[in-house]
Amino acid sequence: MDAALSQIIDRVRDSAERQTPLRIRGGGTKDFHGPGAPLDMRPLAGIVSYEPSELVVTALAGTPLAELEALLAQHGQSLPFEPPRFAPGGTVGGMVAAGLSGPARASVGALRDYVLGVEIVNGRGELLRFGGQVMKNVAGYDVSRLMAGSWGQLGVITEVSLKVLPVPPAEATLRFDCGQAEALRRLHAWGGRPLPLNASCWVEDGGRGQLYVRLRGARAAVDAACRGMGGELQDAPNVPDDWQACRDQRLPWFTARAPGHALWRLSLPQTAPVLQLPAGVAAPLLEWHGGLRWVQAPPQHGDALRALAAQAGGTASCFVADNADGVGVGATFDANSAALASIHRRLKSAFDPAGILNPV
Repeated sequence: MDAALSQIIDRVRDSAERQTPLRIRGGGTKDFHGPGAPLDMRPLAGIVSYEPSELVVTALAGTPLAELEALLAQHGQSLPFEPPRFAPGGTVGGMVAAGLSGPARASVGALRDYVLGVEIVNGRGELLRFGGQVMKNVAGYDVSRLMAGSWGQLGVITEVSLKVLPVPPAEATLRFDCGQAEALRRLHAWGGRPLPLNASCWVEDGGRGQLYVRLRGARAAVDAACRGMGGELQDAPNVPDDWQACRDQRLPWFTARAPGHALWRLSLPQTAPVLQLPAGVAAPLLEWHGGLRWVQAPPQHGDALRALAAQAGGTASCFVADNADGVGVGATFDANSAALASIHRRLKSAFDPAGILNPV
């Protein structure tokens, strides 16, 4: 057994015996979980296996995300769900534990859809493996995908197998000057057509609404969509960087957040209409063809935002607290029902009976 893995297992077992919490830490880019001694995962790093022809890569949890993406790029492949990074140094394990997906999520699927298998150390210090390196490898409950978005509360992720995809041969970005309602109408209409829609972002800049749509796919399909959809083709060399800034919340809309305002994440049906936000709250930023809406508002508007999201068939959660510095990103995700909360408690009890892993 690898020495770094043995040390991690020993730390977990010792913490379970002493009933002392552990804060699992990779690159520290999401370093916000509450009390506990840091359990540094970075020594457990490296690519275990990579089969470009099979579109599968297996990496240890402490592997820098940048290192993995550089390796994939050498073979014309990528992580299509575009995992966000809020500071340099993010790791593969932290990416999976956070479960966050970028601008392309509505078109290509979420991070959890690409998790084939995981190895974890549970709260008892037991080394467990779930899933494998192929898509059809699960009989029963898919525990490997359960780890996506678990924020380390069910186990210390030590190894991950992921499905990857080839980089699309063609890409283009179109801009449309329109309000939020018109942007949603256009996105709904395009969603019913065979278009290579990959990502979208609507934002109000200087009082003017602008919708950006990214197309990816075969060259013929992208060229045909550009001709048929209209809009203004964006050919500036910084366009890819702008999409990365959207992914990483570095756009001016995010960085200009007013003091005392939290960043709220509203997950809604794509068909949800324009929300009547509380008085004084500025227009949101829309992603995922209307399915993800970011709102900047003081904490006292939280109940109103949750009620609005629920009426539209979705949820609202505080993603970055009003006193956060913007370097680390915090998230508070509440169970949507008593039944779901009960499932969460039973899972936590099964995987981490002592409650030592990333307590909140």
